[in-house]
Amino acid sequence: MKLSLSVRVAESFTNKEKISVPFAHLIALARQYQMNAMCMRASVAGIQTPVEVVRDYRQQLNAAGLPVSMVTGDFAVPVNGDAGPDCLRWITPYLDLAREFNATLIRVCMKVEEDIYWAQRAADEAKERGIRLAHQSHCASMFESPENSLRVLKKVNRDNFGLIYEAANWFVAGERYGPDAIEMIRPYLFNVYVQNHRLNPNGQAKLDTWKRGVVGVDHIGIWEKDGVNYDQVLSTLAKAGYSGYVTIHQAFAGVMPLEESIRRSVEYLRRF
Repeated sequence: MKLSLSVRVAESFTNKEKISVPFAHLIALARQYQMNAMCMRASVAGIQTPVEVVRDYRQQLNAAGLPVSMVTGDFAVPVNGDAGPDCLRWITPYLDLAREFNATLIRVCMKVEEDIYWAQRAADEAKERGIRLAHQSHCASMFESPENSLRVLKKVNRDNFGLIYEAANWFVAGERYGPDAIEMIRPYLFNVYVQNHRLNPNGQAKLDTWKRGVVGVDHIGIWEKDGVNYDQVLSTLAKAGYSGYVTIHQAFAGVMPLEESIRRSVEYLRRF
C-alpha cells in the first residue's frame, strides 16, 4: 500500500471550496511525512481553475516528487447533491484536468439509475485517454451499501470504472464494511480513503444517509476506537494484497491541529 495525502485535510468539514493553509504548506507536510502522492480536489484546483495555475501546481508537485493519486474536478462531486453526476454528462474537462496533473484516476458521483448510462459513456471516453473513473462508497448515493455498489459496478460494466472504498461512510449508514464487504468489492477496488467518525446523536456533525436518515457523528482519528475498526480494515486490505493508494481524507478542522493529525495518521497507517 502507498500513502496519499488529500488536500481535504485542510478543508473544513462543511466547506469543501477552500483550504485553510497555502498549497505549498500541504506539499511540505506531504514531503515531511514521506507521503507517496497527493490527492487533488477543486478546493485547490478543479475544472474552474485557469490552466496556467494548474500547471504551476503540477510543477510544484513534480519538484517535490509527488505524483497525483486522483483528482476530484469540481465542488458538486464531494457535496454529493443532485448536481454531482453532472460530471458524467460532460467528462472532457475533467479528463483534461487529470492529464494536466498526469493523473490516471478521477472521482465521480452517481445518484439515480439514469446515471449508469452516463457513467458508461464517460468511462468509454476516459478509456480512450488511459484514465479510470471511480465512485466513493458514499452515504446518500448509489454506493451507500456494498451490495448496491456491486450491483451498480456490474451494470456499468467497464474495466476502467471502479470504487473508492471508504469504510466510514458504510459504518455511518449502518452497513457492513469489514472483511466480507472488502472481499465483495475487491475486483473493483481502485482507491482507499480513510477517515473516522464516532456515532453520537448529539454529535458535532450530521450526515445524511438513505438508510438511516440523518446521523449524528463526532470526528475522531483513524487510530481511535469506537468508530471504524481500522485495525481490521487495514489488515484485511494487506492480506488481500491491495497495493494501491491509501489516502488520508479526513477534514481535521475541529479534530486537532493539521500537522499533528497528519503525523498521527501516518504513524498509524505505517503499521500496516
